Amino acid sequence: MSVRRSSTSRREFMARSARAAAGLAAGGTLAAKVSALPAPSAGAGIQGANDRVVMAVIGIRSRGAQLMTGFAGLPGVHIKTIVDVDENLFADTIARLEGIQDTPPGTAWDLRRMLEDRDIDAVAIATPNHWHALATIWSVEAGKHVYSEKPCCHNIFEGHRMVEAQARTGRVVAVGMQNRSLRNVRQAMAFLHSGGIGEVYMAKGLCFKPRDSIGRFPDSPVPEGVHYDLWLGPAPERPFNQNRFHYNWHWHWDYGCGDIGNQGPHQWDIARWGLDIDEPPRFIHSAGGYFAFDSAQETPNTQTAVLEYADGRILQFEVRGLYTGAEDGIRIGNLFFGTEGWLHLDGTNWQSYFGRENEPGPGSDTVEAAADPMNLGGSGGGNHFANFIYAVRTGNQADLTCPVATGFRSDRLHHLANISYRVGRKLEYDPIRERFVSDREADALLTREYRRPYVVR
Repeated sequence: MSVRRSSTSRREFMARSARAAAGLAAGGTLAAKVSALPAPSAGAGIQGANDRVVMAVIGIRSRGAQLMTGFAGLPGVHIKTIVDVDENLFADTIARLEGIQDTPPGTAWDLRRMLEDRDIDAVAIATPNHWHALATIWSVEAGKHVYSEKPCCHNIFEGHRMVEAQARTGRVVAVGMQNRSLRNVRQAMAFLHSGGIGEVYMAKGLCFKPRDSIGRFPDSPVPEGVHYDLWLGPAPERPFNQNRFHYNWHWHWDYGCGDIGNQGPHQWDIARWGLDIDEPPRFIHSAGGYFAFDSAQETPNTQTAVLEYADGRILQFEVRGLYTGAEDGIRIGNLFFGTEGWLHLDGTNWQSYFGRENEPGPGSDTVEAAADPMNLGGSGGGNHFANFIYAVRTGNQADLTCPVATGFRSDRLHHLANISYRVGRKLEYDPIRERFVSDREADALLTREYRRPYVVR
């Protein structure tokens, strides 16, 4: 792609943008540039004993509890087993399923025991990040389909191994970047890809999410009912500390990726989707710090990243975890800039603007609901869980809105940004070799030292 100044007249371009919106509303070829998605109702409408999907959920706290109830609420889906290293969570979690399914789930604290159950067709993974890859690979090798929460991997090496494992086993593997199933977001992407604002030369991802201090706590004995060695898994052996356990693991490099790799993957994915680019960037520069608080947190609460592609296009990302205003009214969302206009995307609402006066163009309020020919229904709705179940029933990876290869291409970006932040300098990346140029320190962070027997190969 060559970014150039357009000679299109103002009137001609506004007419073209109107035609793009009309094409979307007509369900024409423009929307075909967004990955095809069969309507969830089609999958949910297939009934019969052979169409029942039996699932396990690995990691049942917080997001895991949402996955459990979300999948259990779909027709023909049954949660047979819940898995967690903290057995103290089982009683309350089982109670959440009362009234959603007829029989309560069984429990397991070791996912390897659950994987021996041939009745289980698919698993949903909501563990800490450092377990996502290994749990996925073990699951597909055991014949299970996988829905993994974002980020799909804790480092770039793991992402490659996950993509290879899916291709090798033929199992369906999805990543929980649910914006890919949202109708209005899909409309916005189709509008961008159709040339709606000209050639898109820059995308921004915004993650302005307040985060308080996690404080400091002394190491302590492992709580009763917690299988801590299994929780550590691939990570280095350390004494138990509550600041590295439930949720606060996000802010430690051994287990998490900071907010740029926590909330951030959703907005990284949309930014890359809008740019319509799959290859990695050539140059990466990320800077920031942990400001205001004195705590055990290792990851930054303020971080800016700039990624430059070989053709000159730019992807910017910013994390603000302290005190801030919004950017164009957006705290968590995206902005896109083209040679003829720009686009604001806040959640599921989008609006395009043109010219020096920011004249409004097409947006989510002006493009009809029928714009997505695979209309998911609802106001910007789209059930990402149902999309996974549909693909499990068809056995077709191509039916997913966010297959693992797509999720990994987006997750790779925040990993590259974090590596630049951690080594403290701008980096050059070879997209062919998938290595940094003459930088062994940065290369070392593409993977990790694995603690046996929890090794990703």
